Amino acid sequence: MTKRLMLFLLVGLLAVSSAGCVGGRGSHRPDPNTLYVGSVQSSFPTAYMPWLSREGIAPTIAGLLYDSLFSYDEETGEYLPSIGREWYYVDKDGKPILTEDGHIDYARLEEIYSDPGYDHLAVKVIIHDNITWSDGVPLTVEDIYYSFDLATNHALSNHAGALAWTSDLKHKYNNGVLIEKGIFTYDHGALEQGYYIPPEEKDTVIYFHVNKVLGAVTPLFSSVLILPKHVWEPVVSPQNQLNSSSPNEELLYRYTHPVGSGAWVLDTAESGSQQIVLRRRPDYHLTKPDGSPLYAVDTIKFILYQESNVAIYALLKGHIDVLDTSVSSNYLLLFAKEKDLFISNAPGTFTQTLVFNLNPVSSERNPVRNLLADAEFRQAMALAINQEELIKNVLDGAGERASAGLMRPSLTDFYNPEADKLLPEDYEARLALANSILDRIVPEKDASGYRLLNGQRITFKILGSPGEQDVVSFLQIQFKKIGIDVQYAAKGAQPESTYLYTSKFDLTLQGVIFSLSNVDIMFPAHFTTLGRSSNYGRLVNDKLNQAIEEMRYTLNLNRKYELLKQIQPMIAQEYYKVPLYTSNVISVARTDRFTGYQVVEGATVFNSASLQNLRRVEGR
Repeated sequence: MTKRLMLFLLVGLLAVSSAGCVGGRGSHRPDPNTLYVGSVQSSFPTAYMPWLSREGIAPTIAGLLYDSLFSYDEETGEYLPSIGREWYYVDKDGKPILTEDGHIDYARLEEIYSDPGYDHLAVKVIIHDNITWSDGVPLTVEDIYYSFDLATNHALSNHAGALAWTSDLKHKYNNGVLIEKGIFTYDHGALEQGYYIPPEEKDTVIYFHVNKVLGAVTPLFSSVLILPKHVWEPVVSPQNQLNSSSPNEELLYRYTHPVGSGAWVLDTAESGSQQIVLRRRPDYHLTKPDGSPLYAVDTIKFILYQESNVAIYALLKGHIDVLDTSVSSNYLLLFAKEKDLFISNAPGTFTQTLVFNLNPVSSERNPVRNLLADAEFRQAMALAINQEELIKNVLDGAGERASAGLMRPSLTDFYNPEADKLLPEDYEARLALANSILDRIVPEKDASGYRLLNGQRITFKILGSPGEQDVVSFLQIQFKKIGIDVQYAAKGAQPESTYLYTSKFDLTLQGVIFSLSNVDIMFPAHFTTLGRSSNYGRLVNDKLNQAIEEMRYTLNLNRKYELLKQIQPMIAQEYYKVPLYTSNVISVARTDRFTGYQVVEGATVFNSASLQNLRRVEGR
């Protein structure tokens, strides 16, 4: 629809410009050692404190300037070194709980910590001893301690996200007063807790106490970007909180002049509202196996584009090397006609769902919305959704069916196919069943075939972004087959506070992603917690809640997998977050100056694997 019209306009523009073009492409990228990256955003950030924003390009920049303790590999389930070199669970004496081949000994872990006398798991982390901040100051575990202590102290951080990341860390503040200690270093009570740290290791060893949840370490290891204590401690106070909407001069300077431990540093002189320039650190502690730099590119220059078509045009005309934005599959045919392009059509990880407001607060209930409280009514609407048609028409085939249990089939250890056997495969049979259900609940129809309630057409509004109007348009077609009218409603800039947390909606589109690394946090957030959480429709299911709680707290890894499989059909039977599709991530890069781009599940072609494998094209 709209996307196809814009594509035709772009093709026409390319044809006209090519007719008058003289000379080869690539002259618009003058520095041979700079990777020019286009990014489609409304604007670029002006502050680079990594905890401030998770929107737009800000997380990408933060992840290049700063490091977390480890990164998580979804394929292997392993934590890869970053600031941290190694980690393991330990017993009360600080001795590692490992098998002979060096892996976590889950049987012994369960044996030790199933004792109700323990209210925590103890974790030991050893960091690299050769890391420096970008200003040359050595990074030590005191920076780690400071970062996590700050994250748990809302009086200083004023950051709700930091509290969520550290929710399973048994280090707690109440109104700025430490009431439970769960982080230990040589200088912060390790010996008193029974953990002996030799003086020569005092800068590299830290212990954490976490809830008895196997996934508790994941957000601590991979979500919290570590901050330099010497930079932030002198200026952060209850009066000048880290996350400040009105920062004083000292805070503002630190926001705009970041000191990080990542592989890149911000060139503040060259960066501004239209471009962000990062320079590779020659002293970055992680290297390739042969000791050479982890990244071959010297400089990354991000260039702002506010329209996708302008960015695509810039790429095709040689102004940029990479487009760090997922584009519509409509462009695949255009890209196929071009030379020197690498097209990444990566499998997606986010599942697009349709969420029902099945339990609104009392003040937001009305007769039509009350229909959504009926699981059979929701089942009928789920039956009318044809994922294959949505993938064909909305994604132009660049996507996959999503499981009703909302777990990706590629996660073979704990995906449960039984969740996808609740509804008939044949679409006509599904429509027949849906109409038979609705004929019992709301049998009256108007002249156009739409169902009526108390003489009024049943109409639901679906909250979405402008880019999701196509999805709603095709859902309109599908729901009309069962006599239900749906309409698009713009969700605006702050949908959570405006609509979702306050129950002021009928249905909403929501992208979800569940995996072993996040279910301990995300399952409760999506299906259990009421209030300001991702459980927008306020689902209450005691049996499901009990299963999620047991899954969270079991220390038996096999039992955890079993419970994950049991939970998926329970989620599917609620018809609460109904899957529409999983979209591929389509992105593109030029290969006339650099090759070695990698396709990574759920990511654009601008990803860490690509950066580590890029190499210059000889003579270009």
